Amino acid sequence: MKYRFAEMIWHEIRDASQAGRIAVLPVATYEDHGPHLPVDTDVVLCTGICERAVQRIPDQAVLVPPVAHGYSPHHMDFHGTLTITWDTFIRYVKDVCCSLAHHGFERILIVNGHGSNASPLDLAARLTVLEYEGRIHCASVSHWDLRRAKDKGAQLRSSDYGGTSHAGEYETSLYLALKPELVEMDRAVDERSPMSPSFRTDLLAGTHPEGSAARLVPYWSSQTGSGVMGDATSATKQKGEAWLEAAVSGLVDLVAELKAQPILPRRDQH
Repeated sequence: MKYRFAEMIWHEIRDASQAGRIAVLPVATYEDHGPHLPVDTDVVLCTGICERAVQRIPDQAVLVPPVAHGYSPHHMDFHGTLTITWDTFIRYVKDVCCSLAHHGFERILIVNGHGSNASPLDLAARLTVLEYEGRIHCASVSHWDLRRAKDKGAQLRSSDYGGTSHAGEYETSLYLALKPELVEMDRAVDERSPMSPSFRTDLLAGTHPEGSAARLVPYWSSQTGSGVMGDATSATKQKGEAWLEAAVSGLVDLVAELKAQPILPRRDQH
């Protein structure tokens, strides 16, 4: 059974939507990932996870071509970053989702691969639901927030809090599992955030245990000289393979949960 949207003939897409299959949309960005990883890191990791997940459940989902460019203005001090303005980005993703809804997909799952995409993608998903007056479900999730990924992260990580942030142990390990020939591990570094606890993040652990869940995003170059925010030196291909499997399994679980989530009617009280 075909599962890649782009490889389907139009009537196969019609049949997929009528069968209730979920449209899975990867969204990432191109930006610096330290001195050891390519600028396509977010795209490779997000699309790799989505590809493997949908391939396992072709009767339940279709893989939509990715939105590869995202919101990264704070990374522009590093060469290679490509960024889209926030309003263009939100409207673009919303237009893709609304196109899918127009063709009959009632459940759409946006899978994010870049931290600063999260807020715009949440809004794009909500605006899609509003555009269709609540007749569809459109959700967004970052792949490191998948429950299985977090659980496996707690089991396998070697670094302490902050070690699995940008281009750190988690992302480097995943890239080693997917495209090891492009990783220059001899140039990997361990560089941490200079921010106070409330403003530090860790992809697999969330907010700092001694801080509040406050969001502050200065220019990236003011926080790191290498572009890394975490411990890339702790990354291994073996961890990456385990984390990749956890993220794929977690995404399969989420697709099933979204598929089972009923679309309830509005109760307009006017």
